[in-house]
Amino acid sequence: MQLTTGAILRRITETPLSTAAHKLATIILDGIAWKDGYNGLERGTAAFTLAHLADKMGVSRQHLTALLVELAASGLALERWKPNGKFAPWLFRFGDESNTATLPDVVSATSDTSLSRDSKNKTIFSGHINIDEARNVFGTCWAELIKATKAMLPCWNVDTQAIWERFLAFNRARGNACVPAGYLLGFMRRWRTSSSRPVPAPPLGPVSQQSADPKQKELHEQIQAAPSANRQFHASDLCRLIGQAAYEARVRAIVHQFGCPKFAAILAVHGRAVLAGEILR
Repeated sequence: MQLTTGAILRRITETPLSTAAHKLATIILDGIAWKDGYNGLERGTAAFTLAHLADKMGVSRQHLTALLVELAASGLALERWKPNGKFAPWLFRFGDESNTATLPDVVSATSDTSLSRDSKNKTIFSGHINIDEARNVFGTCWAELIKATKAMLPCWNVDTQAIWERFLAFNRARGNACVPAGYLLGFMRRWRTSSSRPVPAPPLGPVSQQSADPKQKELHEQIQAAPSANRQFHASDLCRLIGQAAYEARVRAIVHQFGCPKFAAILAVHGRAVLAGEILR
């Protein structure tokens, strides 16, 4: 028998806690994945940044830390850890009580109809993806899945459109026309490994470089000055130099000037900065 949403909820209501700690526990419970592959998490874990939790609770980070300590010291035995780097979300899991055997309602029977079976907050990749689908991921059914899943994966801080375009380019380079949807989840899970391979930049149009119109050729040259493999480093370096607002303004200006996707505009902004000596290649 396995723990379920209903079982942990009963533990929360039966555990002596402050009102704020009860609320925090239910928020964490709502984000727990109950099947491997849902939300990109292991079964029984939830993912939140402390800033997100503090915002949902309406409390300060200091107060949130005190509440997390309270939950960890309580019978809920809340555990948290951060496996994906300093700025990645925290993972949360409710631990087992030492006296679980004396609490028959902690473990649900097979007839338990917990909300986790029908939760609309869970995501799963099913079906197939046509590699020739729209370049704009937000015109497909995959945008929300990518956004919900990437929070606990190596690509957690990568733009959803960028993930989609890299996935399409990866499969086009291998001659894949249609792949199982699970390939997208696997691609995201292996982001560091996949992104370290030389993947062709997204095509800018059906024409070749020699016969492309001047604007497209100019854009392509700017993109080539900043390889996509170093995109995150270029973005952080440029933001530190000119500020986040100015960086986003440059991206919007490129999109307006060339009518290109945001991912291509980001690379062009980085390329321009490299050519201008603002950041290193």
